[in-house]
Amino acid sequence: MLRRLLAPAALALALATAACTQGSPAADNPAAPAKDLSIAFLMPCSTCADRFESKDKPYFEEAVKAIDPNIKVIAGNAQGDAAAQLQQAESALTNGAKVLVVSPFTAEAGASIVAKADAAGAKVVAYDGAIEGALPAAYISFQNEKVGELQGQYLLDKLPPGATVAMINGDITSAPGREFKAGAHKILDPAFQSGRLKLGYESDTPGFDPAKGQQAMEQGLTKLADAVQGVIAPNDGLANAVITALTARKLNGKVLVTGQDATDAGLGSILAGNQSMTVYKSIRAEATAAAKIAVALAKGDTAGATALTTVTVDNGTGKVPALLLDPVAVTKENIADVVIKDGYSTKDKICAGLAAEQCKL
Repeated sequence: MLRRLLAPAALALALATAACTQGSPAADNPAAPAKDLSIAFLMPCSTCADRFESKDKPYFEEAVKAIDPNIKVIAGNAQGDAAAQLQQAESALTNGAKVLVVSPFTAEAGASIVAKADAAGAKVVAYDGAIEGALPAAYISFQNEKVGELQGQYLLDKLPPGATVAMINGDITSAPGREFKAGAHKILDPAFQSGRLKLGYESDTPGFDPAKGQQAMEQGLTKLADAVQGVIAPNDGLANAVITALTARKLNGKVLVTGQDATDAGLGSILAGNQSMTVYKSIRAEATAAAKIAVALAKGDTAGATALTTVTVDNGTGKVPALLLDPVAVTKENIADVVIKDGYSTKDKICAGLAAEQCKL
């Protein structure tokens, strides 16, 4: 069921309206300035994607401060440990967090966090990855299956008939990992079934760990006697792991490799000719949307938070108000027009370590 997105001016007015009675608590008047309000921002890991510490967290903190500088943000990173993420959630609740914005390390682990928050009278916003087995107050992410579709379509468009593909998937215990994989298969399976392409090797990567991804790619190359023409890697970290394995066999630059997150390293690898494409997601837009919803929830404005969503998503337990943003395929040809133009990175950062002739943006 679709809902209208609340106009930015209307949201700003709602958040700026002052309390009618001096000293009224924020819970009684959602628009009142925050007093001792806290919001937790809980990240899953650094190995699965370095963007969480370098992009998501600072963007989220900046957005919360812009809305209400009195709100404290409690940040935590589980570093690939679901139990640690639950402990961080419990600690944040103990320290008075009214809202937990959680990128769950696993979809199921997020349900335990929702249960803890419910018991404490707090709200949970699922961020970047869905929570299953419980109902968070909202879900903010990208169309993750479309990410896999963009990666699969790139290989389908670029590979010659009969080419062999290896798929080094992410962690399928996480909702995004499953969705990336499903999207790629949605595009590539018809080609595999018709013989247009061949699926030579496939492996899932626990925790999106690059070391495990590199090992899987090495095993795939051994199995295929190096006869592979394209590789699905779900993000730039695993793409780099794949390229490391290819480089050891002098295959880098000869095999198409996908990625995601438009990291500086990934974009540099594209310019160097080792990685073929990445998928850009406007992390600032995602983090800012999450901040607006979290602040509204922290101030008791559930209706205002829901108005900021545009769709509902069925997570298997029920319908969750959601905002799903669009990812964009990025190749050498549109790095400047997409990534740099959006302010996500700069030419100097992307080109660090590259020869001048490689950095043509």
